[in-house]
Amino acid sequence: MNNAATGTGGGAGNFGLMAALHQGGTIAWATFLVLVIMSAASWYILFVKLFEQQKIMNQAKRARASFWQSANLREGAGKLEKNSAYRQIVDDGITALEQHDKLTDPIDQHDWMLNSLARSQGAIVSRLGSGLAVLATVGSTAPFVGLFGTVVGIYRALIKIGAAGQASIDAVAGPVGESLIMTALGLAVAVPAVLAYNWLIRRNKSIVEELSRFANDLHGYMMSGGAVRPSAPARAGAAAGAARATTSPGGTTASGSAAGMTNSGPKKV
Repeated sequence: MNNAATGTGGGAGNFGLMAALHQGGTIAWATFLVLVIMSAASWYILFVKLFEQQKIMNQAKRARASFWQSANLREGAGKLEKNSAYRQIVDDGITALEQHDKLTDPIDQHDWMLNSLARSQGAIVSRLGSGLAVLATVGSTAPFVGLFGTVVGIYRALIKIGAAGQASIDAVAGPVGESLIMTALGLAVAVPAVLAYNWLIRRNKSIVEELSRFANDLHGYMMSGGAVRPSAPARAGAAAGAARATTSPGGTTASGSAAGMTNSGPKKV
């Protein structure tokens, strides 16, 4: 009974990550280090991209709240953060508008502005997508890296079985445990990378939609000389409050005054 207990204790020592790595040798350690590097890169990219995305989302809120309240484009650009995504679109739009008259063979101003704003927006979208390819690569290859460790572990188990002449638990428990651990590690690295990739892609889609909306509004503003601009949420709420406050006893409202507040503002570009 004591010998059996001792054997059981020795067999249990073959299980566990460190025991599996020691038994696996150089190949097991190399596979483990590759998975660790892939996991670290995935988590680093996730947190960096989340920070970048949240920063642009905050810029969008400030742009909606202050930019369209400005008297002209340059004043509005001054209210945006320097080097921000929305500041870049406005600056590129102003530059394109100034350069249109310098063309030796002018094209339609609408097409010129649309192309210029699209290029500016494309550059921002490209920066947002940087690093996501690493997540996709990790998500698609990490299971195979773990599977490589599994194959090596099973191969070592077969070698031990052949050397021992019988398929005893003592001969195969360590290598088989190693192979299972490597498979689990590969999945543990791949699954978070895939989830992070899909989540960041979805957030990027929302950001791109907001950038496209802003670029379209900016195009309409510039092509109309400032006559066409979106209704700012703050102005709309103020106009609605003024309309309710000036309701006459007979039930009529000062709709003309409210409309004047909504459409007020200089028309200069």
